[in-house]
Amino acid sequence: MLRIWKWYQSCLSLHPVKTQIISSGFLWGIGDVAAQYITHSTAKKRLQYHKDDDNEFKINWKRVAVTSMFGFGFVGPVGHFWYEGLDKFIKMRLLLRPKSARFVAAKVAMDGLIFGPFDLFVFFTYMGFSAGKSTAQVKEDVKRDFLPALILEGGVWPIVQVANFRYVPVRYQLLYVNIFCLLDSAFLSWIEQQKDAPWKQRFTSFTSMKEGGGQGRL
Repeated sequence: MLRIWKWYQSCLSLHPVKTQIISSGFLWGIGDVAAQYITHSTAKKRLQYHKDDDNEFKINWKRVAVTSMFGFGFVGPVGHFWYEGLDKFIKMRLLLRPKSARFVAAKVAMDGLIFGPFDLFVFFTYMGFSAGKSTAQVKEDVKRDFLPALILEGGVWPIVQVANFRYVPVRYQLLYVNIFCLLDSAFLSWIEQQKDAPWKQRFTSFTSMKEGGGQGRL
């Protein structure tokens, strides 16, 4: 493990962007395999499948490749420049002392309000078009999946990022995020695979009620 860590440090020093792109794609692929397994296990318990060959867990490698490409093409490069740029912006423009409470709070707020929602929107849009869906279908999928994911992730990522921005050196903040992205990719893939699950409808019905209420007051 120590050799792997030293090798990673060397790659990160020599080729920071390439290293983050490759590691992000790899981790998001693993995350999708985990999501597929969780979805399969959940369905197996719910439908009480018998242990036969037809119901054995089989990895959808096409989906793994599609999800990995999201890590390669978006999370790696965009995440690299986002965290580097965010750190410089807070230091040079807002002139906040590194590691201070205000410094960390500003970073967490900007990450949660800007990058978080943008990342979710791109993910669900990309996954929809990659599955060959029409623009109208993708819009419906984003409407169905975006809010539940944003609310559920909103309770976890701020805590993760407080520790990241407070204790992890900038050099390794991307590695820290990528490790948690392994879990995040599994979570987002699971969200996307849940389709029209009953628990999602609670969020969409809530927003529909708000829209209806707003129209009634006009």
